[in-house]
Amino acid sequence: MSIRGLFRPRGIHLAVTAALMGTLVTGCGSGQADSADLLERVKAAGVLRVAQTQANPPWNFLDGGKPAGYDVDVTNELIKRLGIAKAEFVASNFQSFIAGVQAGRFDAVIAGQTITAERAKQVDFSRPYQVNGISIFVASANMTITGVSDLKGKKVAVTAGTTQAAFAKKSIPGADLKTYENATLGLTEVAGGRADAVLVSRFQGAFLAEKNDLPVKPTGELLESEVNGISFAKGATSFKQAVDKALADMIADGSLAAISRKWLGGLDMTKELAKLPNG
Repeated sequence: MSIRGLFRPRGIHLAVTAALMGTLVTGCGSGQADSADLLERVKAAGVLRVAQTQANPPWNFLDGGKPAGYDVDVTNELIKRLGIAKAEFVASNFQSFIAGVQAGRFDAVIAGQTITAERAKQVDFSRPYQVNGISIFVASANMTITGVSDLKGKKVAVTAGTTQAAFAKKSIPGADLKTYENATLGLTEVAGGRADAVLVSRFQGAFLAEKNDLPVKPTGELLESEVNGISFAKGATSFKQAVDKALADMIADGSLAAISRKWLGGLDMTKELAKLPNG
């Protein structure tokens, strides 16, 4: 089955929708001085420091030691439109993204970070540039697990700090949760019989299974849809306005569609974004 055929969103969770609506309204306050001057500072420096896991294909990963993937291409197109000379990709993880932004270790996170109400209290988000969905992956021979209700008492792998991990803790009572640094490790554990299932983006799971020849498969319907944005320090109003405009232009002129078709099995991400509130 193609990656494109695997993606059938069932709707956006209310909490995510509430957070999303907040990202579409530009903040009124000037914020802290450093945040307010973010756009001016990165343009003057000629570099935008961007955090990614570099282990989350097809969104962002290392190919021959060089950053590649949907998020990388979005970043490179974005900086051209913002008038920034280059991007510096910084390896990090979902557990550290928010703290890294707040501490100034990087300027933005462009890594498929889901917009949630809790995260929006700590960082600001751009308009959405990506829609994703959580799926259960099991061993190819497994015929007994077809949904969340079958995971009680099972060993379930998740990636630390992700919304998949939060979903598992909230919605799978009695599961034995196993936490890993990235989805590849979780899928490998399932393929090797050391975990019964893994929660992962259906795009990512299908990509990794094919790339690494892992005997795993998605099962059941999407558990939850995720709306992802670019995060940066709170109060960076000018930066948010510039990023939102650049993303809107990329959607309008087909650039984002071309990037998504390249990395997501022919899927046009702009059509998925159009389904969102104020999309």
